[in-house]
Amino acid sequence: MKILVTGAAGFIGMHTSEVLLARGDQVVGLDNLNDYYDPQLKLDRLARLTPHPAFRFVKLDVADRAGMERLFAEEKFDRVIHLAAQAGVRYSLQNPHAYIESNVVGFTNILEGCRRNKVGHLVYASSSSVYGGNTRMPFSEHDNVDHPVSLYAATKKANELMAHTYSHLYGLPTTGLRFFTVYGPWGRPDMALFLFTKAILEGRPIDVFNHGKMKRDFTYIDDIVEGVIRTLDRTAEPDPTFDPLNPDPGRGAAPYRVFNIGNNNPVELMAFIEAIEAAVGRKAEKNFMPLQDGDVPATYADTSELNVWTGFAPATSVGEGVERFAKWYRAYYET
Repeated sequence: MKILVTGAAGFIGMHTSEVLLARGDQVVGLDNLNDYYDPQLKLDRLARLTPHPAFRFVKLDVADRAGMERLFAEEKFDRVIHLAAQAGVRYSLQNPHAYIESNVVGFTNILEGCRRNKVGHLVYASSSSVYGGNTRMPFSEHDNVDHPVSLYAATKKANELMAHTYSHLYGLPTTGLRFFTVYGPWGRPDMALFLFTKAILEGRPIDVFNHGKMKRDFTYIDDIVEGVIRTLDRTAEPDPTFDPLNPDPGRGAAPYRVFNIGNNNPVELMAFIEAIEAAVGRKAEKNFMPLQDGDVPATYADTSELNVWTGFAPATSVGEGVERFAKWYRAYYET
């Protein structure tokens, strides 16, 4: 297939593109290479993809309406994996407009490109952050998610609503994946694993929020990519059992689905830090802090729906995944 992967120079985008190329798909990778974090890391990820004869890179911002219209019209993609977004809960408190431009305006351009050019299936990144103030665990796609606690979360919830509208109006099959704390080699520098590893190796203290009383459903990148591609290959369909008198938020009468994609095994933050200490062979000096605005104390994915739909089952333990990350980090930064 000919597949558009947006955010191809990003963490999940690079890994996903590699697997698609390895199985014989043609990939057009789009990225704007912005400086939200070190662009050199993005360029180095991209350098792993560009030698492949079935890969072509396009430097473009998803918020560029005219550019996106041209790209879709010229390329005629079979399917689209939309991973480009302004990420980060905490940064959304500082620069809210970046989230509207990328995550709302950009997503509109993706939806319009897909529906006007008869794309067979759109798979897009949502987020566990949509669960916001929910406290019932594990988080289920059947739960209402109308109480976001950050603008980032609100834009991801908006993406799900917008996708449903296009599935309903135009029959565009859409599947949203609510990612739960993805980590692994080539990961983002603004994520806890990267920040903690860097600080520990440099002998600096780490900031431990909510005084360490946090749980996250850390999900290894290889498991995430497998779930993304399994989902891509199983096109969303209307649910014949959908009851408009008792509507299920995760599905509909349109070809629309939303799934959690996580490890289904939340880990306490202090245990995660211990895994990092073991992987790098050093103890962390900890600076305990209160819970930050926009953060939630715990995430926990119920992944049973995705398992039934695609056979997805995470297979990588946190200890194993953290060790692989630490090995990559030391090699990449020569520490």
